[in-house]
Amino acid sequence: MSSKDEKNLTQVANRISKMDEPTRSTMQRVHDIIMAAAPTLKPRIWYGMPAYAKSASTPALVTLRMDERLNLAITEKAAFRAAGGADGGLMPAAWYFETVDAVTERRIAEIVRSVVD
Repeated sequence: MSSKDEKNLTQVANRISKMDEPTRSTMQRVHDIIMAAAPTLKPRIWYGMPAYAKSASTPALVTLRMDERLNLAITEKAAFRAAGGADGGLMPAAWYFETVDAVTERRIAEIVRSVVD
């Protein structure tokens, strides 16, 4: 890991550590899920929140946000496919969550892997 990657990872860890509970634990768990699902992604701070990119110099593909609710989002820089079915040409790009159970964990990992593959 380059020194820039280490610095960026430290900034993400610091940002998460400053959150209040239970948000801090949930965000840390989602960060861990993202890193396990796509270990090649590089975490960094993007618009004040954790984000993940293919390298330190490329745009973020996945972001985590904490506004009124926690949010996992795919940025416009990722490859998208229309959902089809009832959603037609809509392209899923953001998911809100409050907690992370086993089903949510699997889905987050699927979403992240779909961005990297």
